[in-house]
Amino acid sequence: MKKLFKSESWAIGLAMFSMFFGAGNIIFPLAIGQFAGDKNFYAIAGLILTAVIMPITGVIAMILFNGNYREFFGRLGKGPGLLLAFLIISLLGPLGSTPRCIALAYSNLKAVIPELSLVLFSALSCLLIFAFAVRKNAIISLLGWILTPVLLTSLIALILIGLKTSSGSIIINSEPKGAVFLHGLKEGYNTMDLLAAFFFSSTIFQTLKIRLEKNASLADPMRVSLKASVIGATLLACIYIGFSYLAALHGHDLLSHSKDELLAAIAGKVIGTQASLLVCLIIALACLTTAIALISSFTDFIHKEIIDEKISYQTTLIGALLLTFFVSTFEFSGISVFLGPILQICYPSLIVLTFLNIAYRLKEIQSIKGPVLFALALGCYGYFFV
Repeated sequence: MKKLFKSESWAIGLAMFSMFFGAGNIIFPLAIGQFAGDKNFYAIAGLILTAVIMPITGVIAMILFNGNYREFFGRLGKGPGLLLAFLIISLLGPLGSTPRCIALAYSNLKAVIPELSLVLFSALSCLLIFAFAVRKNAIISLLGWILTPVLLTSLIALILIGLKTSSGSIIINSEPKGAVFLHGLKEGYNTMDLLAAFFFSSTIFQTLKIRLEKNASLADPMRVSLKASVIGATLLACIYIGFSYLAALHGHDLLSHSKDELLAAIAGKVIGTQASLLVCLIIALACLTTAIALISSFTDFIHKEIIDEKISYQTTLIGALLLTFFVSTFEFSGISVFLGPILQICYPSLIVLTFLNIAYRLKEIQSIKGPVLFALALGCYGYFFV
């Protein structure tokens, strides 16, 4: 039983890493390192708080609700809870994170294949996503045991080679330490990992529950989910730290590159054009695996909660991917302009909702609507006036 427990925990932990490790998780640690320079420690501390600690807290909260996002968000009221869940899953799905994954995959490949067409690449990506997402039961195994080890090996190799070959010349950042920390904190919002945690943990918990019903000798699903969350979060934190210091140490060579070009630029400098093509292909694959998980969660939600299964899952998935294709044509920068303000305004209220729901389960604390609305007001004030 112990062996099976470990197997399930590691498989799902690796799958969680692959699901979370999408466009934002590649770009923003690099952008933070480039910005922070010699104060990278403070910036990455802020990022880990909002992009690692908070997401795993969100997973824990969902575990306490048995992966039931209807009950989780329903504490705000049936109507407001459903609306909030719809807005979050839409931002994760075709209106934000999913097309952003496609756009970043395109940016990485375009660096080594300049003639690559965005429209053609987006169309082919959506077809590939459909092929995997339509077979929902295969996603966890595919991500956990096949794609993630290749991705992790490539990323670790790139980080180690990059750190070893750096000149040691680092940009001096004149910003106060507190401001650098706050910058990292806000950039963590852009990874959207807390939002993803609400729905990924539900998908994983339900998948694991089905497995355990078939094999009663396995461990309790909550224990396995929690252990898998720690594994996934630890891997994310290690890659974030490595990426940020990689960009900080090569910062002088990245000044002319936009955020979505940073990884390809570093790979080309560190390991050469031919090897960087392989790395870019692997990163593009990582983005698409995250897109598969995101669009699957969105389609499940729309299919079950909004249209009450009156339209087939396959038809719903096609509609979601058509919208995803359209948004992806705005490229990474255009999508980020749309997402940034929404995330800065909404993230504080989602953090408060997460902690209050944990307090409700553990201590039966009932307060919810007032604190969440107050946090939303603070988010609005912070964005428009600070």
